[in-house]
Amino acid sequence: MTQHFDAIIIGAGQAGPSLAGRLAGAGRKVALIERKHIGGTCVNTGCMPTKAMVASAYAARVVARASEYGVSISGTPAIDFARVMARKDNVRFNARKSNEDWLAGMENCTLIRGHARFEDAQTISVGEERLTADQFFINSGGRAAIPDYPGLSDIPYLTNVSLLDLNTLPQHLAIIGGSYIALEFAQMFRRFGSDVTVIERGKRLIAHEDEDVSLAVKNILAAEGVRFHFEAADLRFANNGHGVEITIGNDAKIQVSHVLIATGRRPNTDDLGLDRAGVSLDKKGFIEVDDSLKTTVDHIYALGDCNGRGAFTHTSYNDFEIVAANLLDNDTRKVSDRISTYALYIDPPLGRAGMTETAARASGRKLLIGTRPMSRVGRAVEKGETLGFMKVIVDAETNKILGASILGTGGDEAVQSILDVMYADKPYTTITRAVHIHPTVSELIPTVFGDMKPA
Repeated sequence: MTQHFDAIIIGAGQAGPSLAGRLAGAGRKVALIERKHIGGTCVNTGCMPTKAMVASAYAARVVARASEYGVSISGTPAIDFARVMARKDNVRFNARKSNEDWLAGMENCTLIRGHARFEDAQTISVGEERLTADQFFINSGGRAAIPDYPGLSDIPYLTNVSLLDLNTLPQHLAIIGGSYIALEFAQMFRRFGSDVTVIERGKRLIAHEDEDVSLAVKNILAAEGVRFHFEAADLRFANNGHGVEITIGNDAKIQVSHVLIATGRRPNTDDLGLDRAGVSLDKKGFIEVDDSLKTTVDHIYALGDCNGRGAFTHTSYNDFEIVAANLLDNDTRKVSDRISTYALYIDPPLGRAGMTETAARASGRKLLIGTRPMSRVGRAVEKGETLGFMKVIVDAETNKILGASILGTGGDEAVQSILDVMYADKPYTTITRAVHIHPTVSELIPTVFGDMKPA
């Protein structure tokens, strides 16, 4: 027997349940299909568990620096790794249950467990069941991309998912990759007491950021004892009886206990039967969508990591907002209206909004650029957290803000004030003329704008 729904949502990540709530609240009969855990990457293997671990690592760092603040701690502080991991699990499992309870009480919404595959543009199968719908919304997420290095398939490597289930602290963790996931795990495990080596095929970390940001991040982690190998494209892996031997290039060898692969993400689009529905993919496997997130099939939409238009929880949620606004609110919203923004959650964090300096220069605009070290930010000095710097970039002809990087304590929060002015399409003077609370990190943002120079 075939069941028919007004809307079928494939995937219960950040966008899926919220869209189900809006559609069901509008009186539509909705099916939400999830083959694994409610909440998707963010709740289960991404933001929530990893930031819980980042918090534990931060606490360890504060304890290690306690004497700098005039605090004496008797005895030798130690990392209870089992409790760190238990706290992480408590955070993610509570969040998952909250999502499950919400969906269970949602009228007009049926939660179906299983793997959805398109049979044609109007029909999907979930096991033996056949479901049809007027509209489909794909929210299938992504997973770790695994490179084809010699010997890698012969060792028990970790991904961002399996690492969260470790029972014992790695003695020496090698991390393959030098971007966001890699660096957050590198710092936290170093603070937990592991030796950590980051192996990056490029010339520097987080290559899509400006070089000054990349270098500052490297120096912060190196000062804590993280080791680095760059331009390491030629890697080979082998079990050696005591762990893993990694050969870099012709002769460099390192012995490690664990290997984490953090070389990027790929979309979960290869097992959905999208070809049967006529949905087109790009060369990287992402679902092709237009500005309203509609695929090449008029009644099928794609949201979140699977569409290649953003790889963050906040962009996935914004995808939901765009779709809901267009379908239910008669409010035309577009992906192209979105300003790029994200954070790197090392300590101190990097908050980013808009263009990098590199991209701004490449655009040919006349620029104003301002920088300020965090050592000259009173709030940072008071907290004893003075690493990093602020940088702002402005179009010299329009006075509109093009971008900002705040690498420093509270940078992930402080950058929001800049982002809000960018969305309001106001000049930077909107910030410089505002009164900010003292003492805060944000109060120095007007000063950075005031100190800008032609570039």
